[in-house]
Amino acid sequence: MLENTLPQLEQLIEDIISKNSQLKSKVVELEQQKSALVDENEILQLEVLEGEEKQSQTNDVLSSLLGKLQSVDEPN
Repeated sequence: MLENTLPQLEQLIEDIISKNSQLKSKVVELEQQKSALVDENEILQLEVLEGEEKQSQTNDVLSSLLGKLQSVDEPN
């Protein structure tokens, strides 16, 4: 019985070590993906802020133009 158990135990330990190595590699890969996604998220947030700022500036310009048009149309 011991003759069968020892090789099985050795094989299980080798399998566990192999699986652990695979999992460590996967963790490194996932950490790299996470880092890339964090960077991409930051870029997208900055782009949104820039877009909101441009939209606000455009809104201000359009409001100013509308005000000028309305003042021209008003009877003196």
